[in-house]
Amino acid sequence: MSAERKNTSSQGKNSKFKGRKRSGAPKTPKGNDQAAEADSVEGTFKDPGYAARKAATDLLGKVLSKRMPLDGELDLNNGHPGYKRLEPNDRALVRAIIGTALRRRGQIQDVIDRFLDRPIPEKTGRVLDILHVAMAQLFFMSVPDHAAVSLAVTLAGRDGRAKPYKNLVNAVLRRATREGAAIIAEQDAEKLNAPEWMFARWCEVYGEEAARAMSAAHMTEPYLDLTVPADREAWAEKLGGEVQLGYSVRLQPDGPIEKLEGFDDGKWWVQDAAAAVPARLLGDIKGKVVADLCAAPGGKTMQLAAAGADVTAVDISARRLQRLTQNLKRVGLEAETEVSDLREFVPIDLFDAILLDAPCSATGTIRRHPDVAWLKREDDVLKLADLQYELLEKALGWLKPGGTLVYCTCSLEQEEGELQIQRLLLEHPEVQRVPVTAEELGGVAEAINSQGDFRAMPGQNPSSGKTSGGLDGFFAARLRIS
Repeated sequence: MSAERKNTSSQGKNSKFKGRKRSGAPKTPKGNDQAAEADSVEGTFKDPGYAARKAATDLLGKVLSKRMPLDGELDLNNGHPGYKRLEPNDRALVRAIIGTALRRRGQIQDVIDRFLDRPIPEKTGRVLDILHVAMAQLFFMSVPDHAAVSLAVTLAGRDGRAKPYKNLVNAVLRRATREGAAIIAEQDAEKLNAPEWMFARWCEVYGEEAARAMSAAHMTEPYLDLTVPADREAWAEKLGGEVQLGYSVRLQPDGPIEKLEGFDDGKWWVQDAAAAVPARLLGDIKGKVVADLCAAPGGKTMQLAAAGADVTAVDISARRLQRLTQNLKRVGLEAETEVSDLREFVPIDLFDAILLDAPCSATGTIRRHPDVAWLKREDDVLKLADLQYELLEKALGWLKPGGTLVYCTCSLEQEEGELQIQRLLLEHPEVQRVPVTAEELGGVAEAINSQGDFRAMPGQNPSSGKTSGGLDGFFAARLRIS
């Protein structure tokens, strides 16, 4: 889901990362960007592992300083050049490093703050990025201390912006190898690794125990969930997985997804178990005319098409719709597509059913997209809530009498979920809520809130099996118009 992304590490009172303040910084030498790129190319051939650490540092800076979504930077067609040049094994290492650095960002910064008498006066944040990448390896990955430290110091020495602080980088990391483990052991990791504003909101709405469970889930790599339209029990056995929420197959990822049995034949597609619920709440849609609004990248569109619906998929992004079309082709399904801003969209005919996956803050997806935690601001939630309600009211006007609409967001914030439905029902008496049942969720009643809506949270485990592993945060309400 798209939304304005903001680096929370420079948000004043909401930020715990005061090391990003740049008072009294020395002038940056001219030509440093070009020099740094030249160093990247040179290092690729001279120092094993250097290019991967350089790419990881670049990517962390892109996310935090330039507010660039990580998925876009990891795209092999249009992403970061240094990352694209790497061999597959090194790309996997970069993803592991950057994921760890983002998931454990609060703990790492706490260690840095204890070792520094004052903030680093460096404009771009390059030194902090180098330290975070190195400490992610030192504390949370099976990387030898000498390799993590040596490569970080080399990177600082070759980077025009960080070179004046090469000795500082070395000193901080040497101290980290001696004292860091003891500090990490005593930290309040669940609180540190969530932005302050976000953790405070979760405590207020869900209680501290649930907030801590969500933060703990965000620190771990999620399992791989597959949507399997048919023979899911057989596919679960074949792939060594388990059925989740009565519909999805969950397994431990091992190697490229494309190498798994059934991928080439289009027997399944990747989709979090919670994200697969909203489309199912439309019920029996075989032969019905259904709209999937804000449809890309297409997981829900494929579900609707597989269920036999005549689907129109609408999205504001032509590029994302192209990806949706490619996904449909791989699994042998069809749907009409239309590029449009929903605020301007005018359907030719009314729909029997509508699925509105509204643009949101995506705070429910931090397990899979750890950059979201540090790209979002509290203001984003309130701005997006206004847009969501506008789209919800418009979508109701495109529904046939007696039709069903499912509104959903991958957000943990009530303004983007429960409070939207509360307002809608007060202002539109012609709309009724149709409660979700535990049977529709494979018996997982704890994923239904007190109003009867679907509310999944990362700390929930849909099964007690070997791949329980939590869910993405998701909200869905089923509505019917009279």
